[in-house]
Amino acid sequence: MKFVPAICFLFFPVCLYAQKMQNNNYTTKPRVIVTTDGEADDRASMVRFLLSCNEFDVEGIINSSSQFHWVGGKGWNAFHPVEWVKDYISLYGKVYYNLKRHDPGYPAPAYLLSKWKVGNINDIGEDSIRTEGAQLIVEVLLNKKDTRPVWIQAWGGCNTISRALKIIQEDHPERMQEAANKMRLFLIWEQDKTYQQYIRPNWEQYNIPTIISDQFDCMAYIWPKVLPADVKTFFEAKWMTENILNDNGPLCNVYENNKGAFNAEGDSPAFLHTSSSGLRNMESPAYGGWGGRYVKVRNNVWMDPLPDSTYTYPVGQWGFSNSWSKKMEKDTAADKVLIRTNYFKPLWRWLKDVQHDFAARADWCVKDYASANHPPLVRLKNTALNIKAKAGAEITLDASATTDPDGNSLHFTWWHYVEAGTYNGNVIPLSTAAKTIIQIPKDAKPGQTIHMICEVSDSGTPSLTRYQRVIITIMP
Repeated sequence: MKFVPAICFLFFPVCLYAQKMQNNNYTTKPRVIVTTDGEADDRASMVRFLLSCNEFDVEGIINSSSQFHWVGGKGWNAFHPVEWVKDYISLYGKVYYNLKRHDPGYPAPAYLLSKWKVGNINDIGEDSIRTEGAQLIVEVLLNKKDTRPVWIQAWGGCNTISRALKIIQEDHPERMQEAANKMRLFLIWEQDKTYQQYIRPNWEQYNIPTIISDQFDCMAYIWPKVLPADVKTFFEAKWMTENILNDNGPLCNVYENNKGAFNAEGDSPAFLHTSSSGLRNMESPAYGGWGGRYVKVRNNVWMDPLPDSTYTYPVGQWGFSNSWSKKMEKDTAADKVLIRTNYFKPLWRWLKDVQHDFAARADWCVKDYASANHPPLVRLKNTALNIKAKAGAEITLDASATTDPDGNSLHFTWWHYVEAGTYNGNVIPLSTAAKTIIQIPKDAKPGQTIHMICEVSDSGTPSLTRYQRVIITIMP
């Protein structure tokens, strides 16, 4: 396979791009800020992030520290030199031109480089220094010209985020509510104490949507122990080498792996949550999507659904020392393994589709448009995204307006996502027709919700899947 390099494209202006969404509505891309401690799994996640950045308005990529990696750390705790971010953006630049063949929404490498800043990296939880990374977060949150929400992701510790919020509190206390209204947090554990020591007591009262994830661990180093066999296939050496590592250009060449197999991408759920899959999960963490499904535990803070009745939500810091993932990691008894498998299901249920999406993006690095596959656009026809209906009523669900940019044949599945709704009675049978009629269960109670997912996969290679979710609320 011949690699097509990009030459002199660093000067391209950033593309202002709005993606056409289902039902002919338009929406701007979600805004994201990444903070990362540069661990091996962060670097692997960064490859996927850069290949997915056509999905986002990237407002910042910031080096930070964590309890695992900081400047001065020794051995495994050593801090990876911050320049790795610049190096990866440079490699992205070499495939940028080819990526733009597949989507004009890919941002210019020069733009991404302008958004790279170094944050608080000098110790575990150090949040006293006013760094460029912290200041960038402040500028985004206080920019009156763009009031759109911004998802701030902690792939490592929360200390650079904490420093930014301290700056706002110290310099602009009257604007704390304004900043909080714009902010969304997705934390991969709490990898230092700054969330508990500063962010929670000073900012949680503002009702900031905050996800603190443990489900991510099934995409981290323990994946061989916890993924079901049919999902694990897409992480093993044969699949990874054939689809990601071989002949897909310089950015995929630096993807951290374990002898050809998947190593870890524990941070990827933080941005998979904001991907445009069609699952509407950004409307509520309870809906579930590529970044997992979560339940509210206090204020507007969301954590993983309890794996069994003997577990409780943590009172303080939620992370490596007390996570359910780590408590269950070495379980071998069949009943415990089943609990663990179900615990991770909100995330692994999508991972085949997530990996196929990764493989397609790897192809986009080196193939022309006609030689690669692109996801279907799921469109509903005469079907609202939100429906009110009485128990026992029949409803028509129609996705026959769906199209595929490559002209591939499409496979439809309408299925009842039981865990996402509040009605937990009889499961509505699935349908493989683009247009189907379902009957609302007669025992559904007023106010309960039923989530129906339209899942559409194309016949391309790799097969790509997108979705649409219809939420039905039961009327009296």
